[in-house]
Amino acid sequence: MAGIIPGRYTAVVDGPFVVFLVGMRINRLLAFSKWVPVARAMGPMLKELYANKELGFLHGETMVSWRGVTLIQYWRSKQHLHEYAQAPDSVHMPAWAAFNRSVGNDGSVGIWHESYEIGGDDYVSVYRNMPRYGLAAAGEHMRAIGPLGEARSYMRGAADGVIKP
Repeated sequence: MAGIIPGRYTAVVDGPFVVFLVGMRINRLLAFSKWVPVARAMGPMLKELYANKELGFLHGETMVSWRGVTLIQYWRSKQHLHEYAQAPDSVHMPAWAAFNRSVGNDGSVGIWHESYEIGGDDYVSVYRNMPRYGLAAAGEHMRAIGPLGEARSYMRGAADGVIKP
């Protein structure tokens, strides 16, 4: 169990940040020539983002489901996310153009995204017996002690804006 950190932890991120969910859904399973390139497009983007921290990308997690893939990404700001998505020299732009040429509106592959801007204290995170994951990998990973170690107090305090890591 390498990487497992026993105990209860939380995540701290200084200032606001953005949670960006992006994914693809395979609508026609046998249309390999349509969905395989879409699935492969995210790897080079993630490599570019991790190599260039000034782009504002903090961390990402990938999840595979029956018909698709979802990425949970953490960004420093909406501006960073938009600038990357629209940068003509980014890996994203050629991948987006290729998707539009190959798939367009034919229905074989669906893509989606949602973004949420989170204020400095507008989140709750709990990790128990986990490696650094999600927001804890994007920000600071710290032991949840005192009220942060008790779910009932932690959730009530977070809702009231009282408990802060």
